[in-house]
Order: sequence, then C-alpha cells, then structure tokens
Amino acid sequence: SAVVKGGSPSVLRLRRLSIFRTSFVPLSHHHSRSSFTPPSRFSSASPSRTLKLGGGVEGFQIDVFTEAAKRMKRDITIDAVSFSTLIPGMQSGRYDFIAAPTTVTKERAENMLFTAGYLWTAFQFGIKKGSAPIKSWADLKGKAVAVNKGTPYETLAKKMAEQHGFTVQVYDTQPDATQAVLSGRAYATLGGNTTIVYAASKNPQFIADLELAETRAHWAAPVPKDKPELRAELQDALDCMKKDGTMAKFYEKWFNTKPAADDLAVVVTPGYGVPACYSGAAATAYAAPGLAGLGDQRP
Repeated sequence: SAVVKGGSPSVLRLRRLSIFRTSFVPLSHHHSRSSFTPPSRFSSASPSRTLKLGGGVEGFQIDVFTEAAKRMKRDITIDAVSFSTLIPGMQSGRYDFIAAPTTVTKERAENMLFTAGYLWTAFQFGIKKGSAPIKSWADLKGKAVAVNKGTPYETLAKKMAEQHGFTVQVYDTQPDATQAVLSGRAYATLGGNTTIVYAASKNPQFIADLELAETRAHWAAPVPKDKPELRAELQDALDCMKKDGTMAKFYEKWFNTKPAADDLAVVVTPGYGVPACYSGAAATAYAAPGLAGLGDQRP
C-alpha cells in the first residue's frame, strides 16, 4: 500500500489517508485532492476544515495530520467527500486511515482500530436566533431536527424522536443541516459542540444551544483492523504533538481558546486506543453500556 520513492523507506507515501471527506463533494460536485487524504464530517463552516480563498483547504484537522505525516516521514493526500462514505472507503482499501473527526463507538471499535483520542466532543443543539431555547428533549415534540448523515448524532436523534414525538431530517453535510435551521425547515440541528459553536461564531442568526452534558466522547483516528503498526505509528506522532505543545497550539489557533488541563489535546492516555468508558446518554446513543476495553495497552 506504500510506494518507495528514491529507494528510501523513510519517504513512504500513504495510499490515501481518509481524512477529510465531507462537504466538498456536495459543494463542488467533485473530489478535491491535495497532498493529504482527510475526509471529515465538517464543511466550510467548521474549524476542522475550511475552504481557502485561493483554493485548497485549511483547518484544525489539516494542521494536525499534516504535522503527524511529517513526523511519520510520509507524504499524504487529502480527499474531500461526504462523511457517510469515509468508513466504507477505508474498509475497501481506498484510504489508509480517517483523519476526519471520528467519534469512537463500541460498534466502530469492533470493526477498526482507533488511536487514542486527541479531542473531546459532546453533542450540542444549534437553533435559529429568536427561537425558544431547548431545555430538554421534550421541548422538541412536534418539531424537526436536522442531522448529518451517518453520524452518532443521527443515531441518537432518531432514537429520541421515537420517545418524544419529533421528526429527524438527514443531510449529507452538517452545513446543510445548519442551513435547514436557518431556512426554517428544521427547528434545530444536533451536531458536535465544536462545529455548532464555530458555526454560531460565524453566523449571528445561528445560536449554539443546549449541550448534552453526558455525551462527552473521544475523537480519534481510525485505521483498518489489520493495520496495528500503522495505528501505533500514527498515535505515537499524535502523542508527541501533545507532549511538545504542538497540539495545544493548533487547538488555540482554530478554536480561539486554550485547551483545558483535562482536554485530550494535552492529555496522553495510557496504551494504544481509547481506554475510557461512556455512560448515560452517550452509552444509550451507542447502544452499549460502555467502551471499556477498547484500548490496547503498549507492551
């Protein structure tokens, strides 16, 4: 899967790192590839990846995995497509790993290997300015909630819709889901806290609303189940970036605040993989009581 350039194994080129596939395809109707392969569930309205005026992409994920590739002494290619195609693309061999923000779930961890988490995420609602704030799921009865296709937000929204009597609208990208709220097609969108807060900072008509406190989860980079060496190499690079402050620098650059002392952007967890457990609403969303045992300890 790697091509040796110049006869030196130190310049191996990853096939295509599945890192940022997302709102690009819906926006431009073609793949945009640069020197790194990131698919992501975010769009130009996200700090994870944004369109540059002169062409190409930039963002937190771009900075993080470009730096990781440099430390791994590898070249990297960026593909932008819809999030729902990311995991199938990696599993089919098209991508070496996914650099898009990917929430670790029990189901996913049974089918692929994850690095340790590099950011915390939580579920959060976004609403149109002037709408009544959401205090609980019950406030959504008779309303519509927009979500990004193929994400845990879709899973949880559909489950709760059955209990609380609201409808769920599914969109190919999170920006499309946000636009559904702004246009009045949906009352709220449910997404990741970083995406919701960032979108609100860029659009005064969009408000970051209720955050579901019990849904805190790991964002990590998945690799195929049969590539433990690649997972270890990738996590080692990310861990070194936490230790020397590079990850914190990127975090502050794109999120306009310093990471908290317990943030995964600065905390190095033991072993390879994700050792933490989920509980409460997060466990319900992932149809599992917890994620204990998802981490693989270093020998």
